[in-house]
Amino acid sequence: MITNNELIDKAKSIIKPKKMKHGFIASDCGCALVTAKDNVFLGVSIDTCSSMGFCSEHSAIAAMITNWEYKIKKIVAVDEDGMVLPPCGRCREFIHQIHEDNLDADVIVKNNKVVKLKDLLPYRWDENL
Repeated sequence: MITNNELIDKAKSIIKPKKMKHGFIASDCGCALVTAKDNVFLGVSIDTCSSMGFCSEHSAIAAMITNWEYKIKKIVAVDEDGMVLPPCGRCREFIHQIHEDNLDADVIVKNNKVVKLKDLLPYRWDENL
C-alpha cells in the first residue's frame, strides 16, 4: 500500500505551473488519489476566468472515472510550494457525489494529519431528500 508521503510526492510530481491567457495559471496544484482497487490517479488544477476552471481533485477524479473506478481510498492535493491543501467545499461534495462510500475516504489535510471525508462534510446537501 502506498504511504501518505509517497502519495504527496506523486501529487507534487505533476505540478508544473504555466501562465495562461489573462494571467490565469494551470497546473499550480496537483492531486493524487488511491482507489479501492489500489490504483493511483493524478490530476492538476486549471484556473480560468468565468469560473470555467477546476480543482486538481476534479481532474484526478475524472481520470479515475475514465478507468471505470468510483471509490476513493485516499486523496491529497498539494500546491506548488509543496503544502498539502484540504479540499475546498465544492471538492468535498464532488468526492461524495461520485460514490457514497467515499465518505469513508482518507483525506490528507496536512503532512501528518488524515481525516475521513465524512468529518469534513458533516452536512451533505442530499441528507434531507
